[in-house]
Amino acid sequence: MMTFLHGRLGRLLASGLPLLPLLLAACATTGDPGSAASSSAPAPTAATAPASSPAPDAAASAVLAATSAPAAEEPASAPVPVDPLRPEVRLDLDDRAAQTDLWARVRRGFAMPDLDGDLVRNREQWYATRPDYVQRMTERGGRYLFHIVEELERRDMPTELALLPFIESAFNPQAISSAKASGMWQFMSATGKDFSLKQNIFRDDRRDVLASTRAALDYLQKLHDMFGDWHLALAAYNWGEGSVQRAIARNQRLGLPTDYASLKMPTETAYYVPKLQAVKNIVARPADFGLSLPELRNHPYFLSVPIERDMDVAVAVKIAGMPLEEFQTLNPQMNKPVILAAGTSQILLPYDNANQFVRQLPLHRGPLASWTAWQVPKTMRPTEAARQVGMSEAQLREVNRIPLRMLVKAGSTLLVPRGEHRQADVSVEVADNATMALAPEAPALRKVSLKAGRKDSVASVAKRYRVNAAQVAQWNGVAPGASFAPGQTIVMYTGGKAARGKTAAHATAHNKGTPGKKAATRTAAAPRKAGGKHTAVAAAGRARVAGN
Repeated sequence: MMTFLHGRLGRLLASGLPLLPLLLAACATTGDPGSAASSSAPAPTAATAPASSPAPDAAASAVLAATSAPAAEEPASAPVPVDPLRPEVRLDLDDRAAQTDLWARVRRGFAMPDLDGDLVRNREQWYATRPDYVQRMTERGGRYLFHIVEELERRDMPTELALLPFIESAFNPQAISSAKASGMWQFMSATGKDFSLKQNIFRDDRRDVLASTRAALDYLQKLHDMFGDWHLALAAYNWGEGSVQRAIARNQRLGLPTDYASLKMPTETAYYVPKLQAVKNIVARPADFGLSLPELRNHPYFLSVPIERDMDVAVAVKIAGMPLEEFQTLNPQMNKPVILAAGTSQILLPYDNANQFVRQLPLHRGPLASWTAWQVPKTMRPTEAARQVGMSEAQLREVNRIPLRMLVKAGSTLLVPRGEHRQADVSVEVADNATMALAPEAPALRKVSLKAGRKDSVASVAKRYRVNAAQVAQWNGVAPGASFAPGQTIVMYTGGKAARGKTAAHATAHNKGTPGKKAATRTAAAPRKAGGKHTAVAAAGRARVAGN
């Protein structure tokens, strides 16, 4: 059950910390700045950029100024708490609005036409027979619901949409579907990029609470503008706008209605809006289904705290005095054990933990970050990379998720320990665009000597063995257009064991560095059937690895 109680805010007031009102401006909503504000929720004055944008200057500079002054010199007067989503509105702890049940506010904002039918009844029964599941889902969602409702009201959108993550992910911001959709709002990778959700080795904004909510509502607004109907917009969110447009066109050709219930859709999409309607009905009348909802107060669960230096997640968790699991529920976008200030300018913390974080951060002694980014100068094995950065190969593989038998390609970014020459914070360019590219290790190459047949040339041998003619010419010290004399020795390099040709008596394979192995015999005219898959030059193999 959520813990947004008057007593908790009272403790915050009693803390004597004057930084709180300055901090809260950093918890900017991430909606469209041009959207009209709702009459019930004044529009925030803070910048409305995606979560990956820098924290507001006023908040950041205020925290910086405060952290440079000793705590003992701070004024003792009680601060004025500020609603993080409406920083211009003074928060009155006795205001009835702050004590109102958030569920009642959600119900007041319902504006979609109701859908009825057997599919809705089916889903209602499904949820009603699983009260434990509903309880877990609604308690988990309570962390994020206030923020989503504020955003919806600011955009004048129906609050039924605040219930959509119940359908998409059961309000699990770390959920990943079998189709690789990710986050609370279940964005596919390509769609996420269309709506400015960064995805790199350090973070995945599809899981970012603020950024993904902004993107989801942007997308839903776009779909509603496209179809003029919320049910069709929701179908398109699940199935894709192109699929819905084709289904509508099909019904139009057949002279059939084009509303949601009349379209021919996949089973998942056909159940999608009925599921949302069932959850809406349960929220509206929980007692009718033998269910109860956790108490949610009408004020934020989390604050946004600016991050100005790179910081280990473990350090942030320790300073905030909270469990790692709780930190991850509010900051699930982190892919690595370090927060890069250039890419993640703010973290979300519950009220009490934000209070402690700001008080304790100036008192922290020692480095804030033990990790940094390192760009690989050339394609190399993980063993070599680990040696260069001063860590074990096992640790390098684990923290960077490098499988066995893979090379790290030149230009890749790896997470490595900070060292004497790697103390600077990671740049914006790396924090926003870092990638890691891997390539399979090439098989060990062996030299094979072949006897040329009649009319053999550099080009014909290269074609037969599916290698580059320039490489064949280089191995044999001839021009790329040269021909070989019958019986002339031709040098080739192959991967793996050299298979025997049909007439083995005319060629000899030399295993350099492998004494005692029986020599394989081949003719240039008789490559093994799998020849092209494994035959390569040492130099060609390196070039292929670098180019993949």
